[in-house]
Amino acid sequence: MTSKMSVSGEQDLKKDKRMMEGKRSDSPEPSCVSMKSEESMNHPCNFRDGASSPDVRPQKKKTNISRNQLDSIFKELEHKVITLIKNELKRFRKLLSPDYPACTEREVEDEEDLHSVREGALKITLQVLKNMNHTDLANTLHNKSVASVYQTELKSSLKEKFKRINEGISQHGSSALLNEIYTELYITEGWSGDINNEHEVRQIETASRRPATEETPIKCNELFKDKSIRRVLTKGVAGIGKTVSVQKFILDWAEGEANQDVTFMFPLSFRELNLMKQRNLSLMDLLQHFFPEMRKLELLDCDSYTVVLIFDGLDECRLPLNFQKNERLCDVTESASVDVLLTNLIKGNLLPSALLWITSRPGAANQIPPECVDQVTEVRGFSDPQKEEYFRKRISDQSLTNKIITHMKSSRSLYIMCHIPVFCWISVTVLERMLGEAESGEIPQDSDPNVHTFPDLSDQT
Repeated sequence: MTSKMSVSGEQDLKKDKRMMEGKRSDSPEPSCVSMKSEESMNHPCNFRDGASSPDVRPQKKKTNISRNQLDSIFKELEHKVITLIKNELKRFRKLLSPDYPACTEREVEDEEDLHSVREGALKITLQVLKNMNHTDLANTLHNKSVASVYQTELKSSLKEKFKRINEGISQHGSSALLNEIYTELYITEGWSGDINNEHEVRQIETASRRPATEETPIKCNELFKDKSIRRVLTKGVAGIGKTVSVQKFILDWAEGEANQDVTFMFPLSFRELNLMKQRNLSLMDLLQHFFPEMRKLELLDCDSYTVVLIFDGLDECRLPLNFQKNERLCDVTESASVDVLLTNLIKGNLLPSALLWITSRPGAANQIPPECVDQVTEVRGFSDPQKEEYFRKRISDQSLTNKIITHMKSSRSLYIMCHIPVFCWISVTVLERMLGEAESGEIPQDSDPNVHTFPDLSDQT
């Protein structure tokens, strides 16, 4: 069939050529087909006297590349293209590895520089994998490649949002870089499950007397180190540092410092979720509402991604959280109330592979059924060495820091209260002011630190 089409095409071409030649011989008009017009033939160019015809066009510059040069160029080109493809295939192989870490900052820059090249290499690889009957592998590679783009945008947004902290009462311009003042908190595993009705300050005093041998400390970034743990409930009294711990956990991930096996991290406060109480929407809609970077992501595939959802401040929740009566929901694209979405997430019906971290004050922790919690931790605040570390990070003048630490230790009750980070902040703020106002540069020995400290707190609230 190809040969017939070829012959037919040649015959048509010859026929057209004869017709055009016939028209040219019969017509007295200037020909538009000829490269030489009648005018140019009647008026030849006279280059000797500098005059030239207005119709003369500049000649196209020819590329003078010899066959040997061309062979050399293409040999080098072949080597570079093969190297590029090999490097991309190595990257895809790493991407498909279960323990593949997130992209480094340098890799993100390379990604931006080679975006179109990598897009082409990905398309070729996906097509070849499908031709090899590895469709599932191709789909996984596609999902992870797409996820890496959204992950970069999400990390950038979270880094900007959580890199600074307002201590105590938020004031415009009073924020500090979290990494500069953050002090590791003392967090322990386990919880008896009983609700302690004592005043929270009394609980701190009781906890301070508890022998350390009875407790198993755990670092914030290691909450999900045990792969069997999916849902973590962290409790702690007001001001103990739960929200700051969450902030540091997110920032470390966004900056590539910890938990790099996590694909996406979505922090949501119950205070924000309360505002969505009357709305019906899908889980994807909810996430895209709070994280606009994810709006083009059609689906969260937990088989390909590791997703962490953080719900901070359960004690502020104004949703009923009706675990018994709420309908079962398994589809992330199906709309329901925010209460239904949350209960199904916690029960494991929605995104069953997702990791959940919930923080709460002790009195509200029982809103989550025990069977829906895999691990309970408690933020105990600062240990004695951590108190001192905080003071030294918070105050640049070390001689002033030494005076404040000495004064704090002189009052047993105040020193115990400084297990709570917010009391450390109050103490530093008040004692700095007192030292600044004291003519001798010393804190009066006969002054009760509680009398000075807590009225000052009421002035700021």
